Amino acid sequence: MSEDDSERELINRARARDDRAFEQLITLHRKHAWAVCVRITNNTSDAEDALQDAMTAAWQHIDKYRGEAKFSTWLHRIAANAALSIVRRRRDVAMAEIEPDDPGHDAYREFDDRDQLQIALQSVPADFRTALVLREYGGLSYEEIAAHEGIGVQTVKSRNHRARAVLLTVVDPDVWSTGHP
Repeated sequence: MSEDDSERELINRARARDDRAFEQLITLHRKHAWAVCVRITNNTSDAEDALQDAMTAAWQHIDKYRGEAKFSTWLHRIAANAALSIVRRRRDVAMAEIEPDDPGHDAYREFDDRDQLQIALQSVPADFRTALVLREYGGLSYEEIAAHEGIGVQTVKSRNHRARAVLLTVVDPDVWSTGHP
């Protein structure tokens, strides 16, 4: 049985609510999901929360995995979303602490720019968005992304370039320069 067949079998068993199969499946991808969470949150405590949220969401929604993308891509997308959610919550707490007459009031614009960027990312095709998020938010090299996605380095570079081009049609270049890490 090939690795893909083995993983497919684990996915099918997990869909049937076999928690041991799900645990084995997650074990295969936990390290990369953790790396995405750490790189996005830039904080190990927040990354732990994000990873836990991601694993819970993956278990709850395993039946929605359609197999159109690799399982690892699906899981990493969930991990990235969970990490971004933690970052947003942290931002909201920070925003609540800012006094209206605080000289740091420009933080409102920075947070607004980041929100615009997150919304704009939804207009980027999924494969391109994955490559861009792993590069810009996850801090992965082109080679690491290529290995993770099972594609060539040139394809990763092309997807990143095309994703940025789509974003720049939707988002002001100033927002892009301040809204990403």
